[in-house]
Formats: sequence, C-alpha cells, structure tokens
Amino acid sequence: MHSLNLLKKAVTAAITLCLLAIVPMADAATWTITYPRPIDDSDARAQYPIALLKLALDKTGVNYELRPSDRILLTSKAMRQLRENREVNVVWSMTDNQREKELTPIRIPIAKGLIGFRVFVINEDKKSKFDNVLSLNDMRKLVPIQGEEWPDTKILQANGFNVFTVPEFRAAYDMIKQGKGDFFPRSVMEVSAELEEEGLVTNLYLEPSMALYYPTAMYYFVNVNNKTLENLIHTGLNRAIKDGSFDDLFESTYSPILESLDVSERKIFTLENPLLPIETPLTNSALWYKVKQQ
Repeated sequence: MHSLNLLKKAVTAAITLCLLAIVPMADAATWTITYPRPIDDSDARAQYPIALLKLALDKTGVNYELRPSDRILLTSKAMRQLRENREVNVVWSMTDNQREKELTPIRIPIAKGLIGFRVFVINEDKKSKFDNVLSLNDMRKLVPIQGEEWPDTKILQANGFNVFTVPEFRAAYDMIKQGKGDFFPRSVMEVSAELEEEGLVTNLYLEPSMALYYPTAMYYFVNVNNKTLENLIHTGLNRAIKDGSFDDLFESTYSPILESLDVSERKIFTLENPLLPIETPLTNSALWYKVKQQ
C-alpha cells in the first residue's frame, strides 16, 4: 500500500512537471512581431504596410502578436535598431544596395513600386517656375528637397539634381513653406495624407500636371539572422498574391488615391536608379504597378 501511494505521488509529480514544461512551449508558439511605431496612431502612411503584414501572417496560420515599438521610430533609426536586433524585428522601407547588405529584404514590393512614383509639393508662390518645364533637363534646373539619409537623395543626385537635404520629412514641408528649394517630390502613397495633415490653411500646393518615376521597391526587412520570420512573411505574401487578396488590398487602398491625383493625365519624367539591387524582381510584372512612361 505504501508502495502504491509512492507510485501515485511519483506519477502526479511527473504530470505536474510535464504541464509546467508545456506552458512555456505554448507561450513560445506565439510570435511577437514588433514594427516601428509611427508618429501617431492615425498615420495613414503606416496603415497599408501594417494591414498587408497582418494579411501575410494570417495566411501562414502562425499564432502572432503584432505590435508597435514602445517609442516612435523614424525609418533611419528603425533600420539601425533592426540591424542591432533591438526594439523592432520588422521594418518596411525603400530598398537600396546598402540596406540589402545590412538587412534581409523580402523581395516582394509591398506597394508595387509606388514608392518611386513622385508628385511635387511646392510653395504657391513658385507655381510659375513649373510653367515652362517641358523636359527632364528643364526639371533639373529646379531644386528638390529630400531627407539626408534617404535613397531618393542619391537617386536624384545621380540624375543631375542639386538636392537640398533635411533631417526628416516634416522639415521638408517646413522648408517648402518658407520658400526654400523648389519642390518636395513625395510618393503618391504618402502625399495625400500628409497634405491633409498639414491642413488647408498653408501656402503648400500640389503641382497638378507632372511627376517623377524611378524603379524602386518598398520591402519588409528583417534582421539577417531572423530566417524564420523572413520565411513566414515571404510565404504569407506569396499566398496572398496567389489567392488575390494582396491585389484586393492594394487596389482598395491606392486606386482612389491614384485617381484623385490624376496620375493618368500627368507628364511623367523617368529617372535611372543606380542604387537598385540587381536582385530586384523587375521582370515579374505581376508585382508592379504599370506607370505610363514618357
């Protein structure tokens, strides 16, 4: 009888140990995926990348928690933190050779290349400067404003522009208001929400008839050692492309914006992009928005 009680106690103890071991495993099965916190929760520019990331992760069936970083992280800071495996484990940003050396890109352009489709925010007092812009050579005589660490700055410089640089995008809007530089080339993905945020009572003006285009991609990036997350996002995006849900989200988000910007009526000047990595999947037309070339 004594032996039976000892056996029962031993079995109970073993079961308890097994249950204690299972709990951490269950917790570990939930992926915590942290992205850079935007400037505010209503930041429209972050809504599509977050929605697409959720869509991709949902397609994998993995249990996950998607959450913003504890503090606001602009792109350049977020990329540095991701390199060091701190604060965030996924960032979306425009690609270039340097970023692809330091981080792992998931080479599916999340907005079909719209990040390289640029319209011009200008000061109302400078409208007349654009009246006689008939060619790319004419455009090069004007001074664009861009961020100091943005790939766009190097692209514009490589195409013969004299670029005025600022620390971040809000400073660019301030410079335009003050009459500094001539234009702020802003992606069609971003400009409408930003101008709405700036408000109507400003001297900002969206030039109505022209645009720049250069081939580039906005990707999700992960740390070079995070192969599992890379595979998860890549798998989920491919599944969303295959079942049409990627295109559905893209169209519902950007078709109204592109229509409101009259992109089909604009004269588009095409630039070369010497920063574009050779691995960019330019030959897969399904991944790109077709921009009318000049």
